[in-house]
Amino acid sequence: MARLNTAFDATGIEPVTAHEILPAGKYLAQIVESEMRVTRNGMGQYLWLMLEILEGPHKGRRVFDQLNLVNPNPITVEIAQRTLSAICHATGRLQVSDSEELHLIPMTIQVGVKPPKDGYGERNTIRYLVPETPAQATAPRPSATPPASAPAQPAPARPATAPWNRRS
Repeated sequence: MARLNTAFDATGIEPVTAHEILPAGKYLAQIVESEMRVTRNGMGQYLWLMLEILEGPHKGRRVFDQLNLVNPNPITVEIAQRTLSAICHATGRLQVSDSEELHLIPMTIQVGVKPPKDGYGERNTIRYLVPETPAQATAPRPSATPPASAPAQPAPARPATAPWNRRS
């Protein structure tokens, strides 16, 4: 039994309710909190992230992510590092030494909904969308296999023109 210092009256306080998951879709969001935490088994560490939605009907809602940056499984670490790289590219901060350097920078995220599993309900998943640079947007995409009649030499590179610099 735990004795409270004063009597608690819940009649004037809104109770916590189950938090609904965010519907799948693209959102403008920013990281508002982050910290390194120890994994449950004590064998690793993950970067915990809290993101806030910045626009639309879900403005102010928060979603969470965690990146297993220290883990005995090298594949798990690689996935976390690639995700952190996507965050860095999405925010334009390519070299960081503290996760706080990624805070409060708007970026586009793709939220998904993972179905219930192992006794847990649905949960959100997050992908960080790297914005295309003007050069990426106008550069031709390489095909997986060249056509049979294609010349063996590469086509000459065309300088990419940013859409805001084009002349009519």
